[in-house]
Amino acid sequence: MKKLFIIFAAILFVACNSSKEKTKMDENTSTEMISEKSKEKINDTVPYEDSVMLLGKANRKGFEMEAFKDWFNTGYETYTVDSEILDKLKPLLKEVTITLFMGTWCEDSQRETPHFYKILDETNFDESKLTLITVSEEKTTPQGLEEGKNITNVPTLIFYKDGKELGRIVEYPIESLEKDMLAILSGKEYKHAYAE
Repeated sequence: MKKLFIIFAAILFVACNSSKEKTKMDENTSTEMISEKSKEKINDTVPYEDSVMLLGKANRKGFEMEAFKDWFNTGYETYTVDSEILDKLKPLLKEVTITLFMGTWCEDSQRETPHFYKILDETNFDESKLTLITVSEEKTTPQGLEEGKNITNVPTLIFYKDGKELGRIVEYPIESLEKDMLAILSGKEYKHAYAE
């Protein structure tokens, strides 16, 4: 009888502790899940050829990574902005939001993205109004951020005012980034490189 009581007490002790541990684990797991949902992954990398590529939502800090900093910094530092056009762009940029789709694997994106950031810096653009989305070679993201946006080539810069698309620059500017942006933002007729 004494042995039976000891066995029963041991089983009860293990069961109670494991249910406490399980509850503790459930609380931690649900906290982790909630915090993961509230934290959107930014600057996520995936393997690409002998290196990596950014994929999904990103920001300028992503270009500081070893795989990207050489082309980004060189492109940024060597680009000379058209200051005459910048003066006209500054007031127009205050009223817009911009979405940039680009691929860190893409030569056109590597050329235009640093130039674009330099233009934004020179115009004191509020970078919180810029959404940077990095895509795969298929122009997709795991989150489907490209859906409904008709992204056929990168980089694609889309300019919005009051939620409505004003226009876009696709793969490369027709004249220059500054002149193309000015045409779009001032409401002039503008057709990107792939417009029909």
